[in-house]
Parts: sequence; C-alpha cells; structure tokens
Amino acid sequence: MSSLAAIITGMARGELHLHLEGAVEPETLKELDPALTDAELRAGLTYSDFAGFIQSYVWVNRKLRGPADYALVARRLFERLASQGICYAEVTVSAGVILWKKQDLAAIFDALANEAARSPIPIRWILDATRQWGAEAAAPVFDFAADHINDGIVAIGIGGIEAEGPALWYRDLYAMARDRGLRLLCHAGETTDAQSVWDALAIGAERIGHGIRAIHDEKLLAHLRDRDIPLEVCISSNVRTGAVASLADHPIRKLFDAGVPIILNTDDPALFECTLESEYDLAARAFGFTAAELSAIAANSLQYAFSSSTLLSGGT
Repeated sequence: MSSLAAIITGMARGELHLHLEGAVEPETLKELDPALTDAELRAGLTYSDFAGFIQSYVWVNRKLRGPADYALVARRLFERLASQGICYAEVTVSAGVILWKKQDLAAIFDALANEAARSPIPIRWILDATRQWGAEAAAPVFDFAADHINDGIVAIGIGGIEAEGPALWYRDLYAMARDRGLRLLCHAGETTDAQSVWDALAIGAERIGHGIRAIHDEKLLAHLRDRDIPLEVCISSNVRTGAVASLADHPIRKLFDAGVPIILNTDDPALFECTLESEYDLAARAFGFTAAELSAIAANSLQYAFSSSTLLSGGT
C-alpha cells in the first residue's frame, strides 16, 4: 500500500451521496438471479451517456423484486462499506421507483431498516423521488419519509432527469417536509446549468447533489462558500455519464479552490466501478489534492452529515 493510500484508508470518512440501487455489484445481481449470464450482465450494465446510465439504473431496479431482494443488496453494501473503512453512510433509496414498480414501500423499508440495525457501521436513509414524474407522484414519497423519521430516515431529495423536472415544481413539498422535520437535498447542476443549483437553493436544499455547474457562476460560488452549503461531488460518476467531457474537465479543483465546501462520494459505485477510496485517490492523482486537503474533505463528510453528533462519535 502506498503512503497516500495508507493515509486515505486511515481517514475517518463517511459517504453521503450513495444510491442503494446503484451499488448492486454484479455478483450480488447473480445472487438475486442465478440464471443471469455474463452477457446479460454486460448488456444491462453497459452505457455510454447519461441516458444510457439511466437505462442501466432502471435495469438494476427491475431485478429488485421485493423486500428480500432489497435486504440482500443492503446487507452486501453495508459489508463492503465496513470493509473499506467507511465509518458512516447516508444511503439514498429510489422510493419513487419502488412505487412506480407498484411494490410495497413500507415492507421494503422495513426490510432495509432491519438490515441497517444489523449493519457494522451507522446507516441513515434518504428517500428520493423521481423529479421528471412531477410533484403529484412525489407526494407519497415525501409523506412516507416524514412518517418514518424515527425509523432512520433523515432527509428527502429529488433525482432523475434534471432537465425534465425543475426543482421549483417541488417548492411546496420541500416546505412541508422541512416543517415536518426532514432535512432537504436536491440533485442539481449535474447535467444542466448553474440556475438549476439556484433553484434547488430556492426550495430549501441544504446540500447539493453534484452541483458542478456552479463553476460557471461566480456569484453562486460565493453564495455556496459564504452560506456554507456543500456540494456532494462524484468525480467518476460525472465522467462516466458524460456530465463532464473528460476527467481533465472536471471542476472539483476549481470548486475547492473557490472555497466551496466539498464532499467526495461514489454516487453509484457498482455502475461507475469505483469505491470511496478510489475517488479520494483520483482526486489526489488527477487534481493534485494533498493529504491535508483530502483530510479536510473527509472531515466534511461527517460535518455535513444529517445525523446526530452522538451517532457519528460511535453511539446509537
């Protein structure tokens, strides 16, 4: 192990932008469906742009047939996180997709909560509504999240196809969620523009999923810096989906140097073939982040978590 790798491994790190369904490794898919062939796996998991990624994400979701399947993929994920030295995770569940599949969200969440209770590391949940389907379809997801705050759900967000579901559609739902005690997230500025981030902030988002387009708006950069609003940056994700043209074009270094709080994450580690350690290593190799800077980013992953200080210090 190199000295940098040893330093990264030794850092207390959490992961705050991690989609359960995007973390299902091929071997776990074969556990779910032993009849799956390698050719079928390659076909299902291969994509070349953001639209193709969404198709792969949906393909994986269709393999999750009910509570037992969700429990298995959660168990395997928690085992991997613990083996990688990650000390805390907020895991996003595509609750909107579960309802779209006409599955029992309550039963599935019960299975997930039971797995979280047995996890070797603290787990909290974020529920995600699919933004392009509109506020009416999202409302049951927001209600369910608010009703289960005491069961480990800490936040609500919207994801999916950014250009087809403006954040402002969700202003009222976000206000009601805040009033009911939920923390607020929003995917924004990933594939569209800086205005999408402004819109996410306008509806109350406390953290921004991705937010890389903020680099094109100096006033927005200053706002994020001065208001201490973090961006959940996912380097490999942005490269693999084509959200940035190339690794060299990724703005993480410029965002960090502008004083914007940064959190490193994997997003969908199985689909992007990365780990949190590899993201830290990539930040060092491709963008010159020093051990001290990476340590500050690691500290951000706990500072900006939507959980209690007791939980993060090792309590329950």
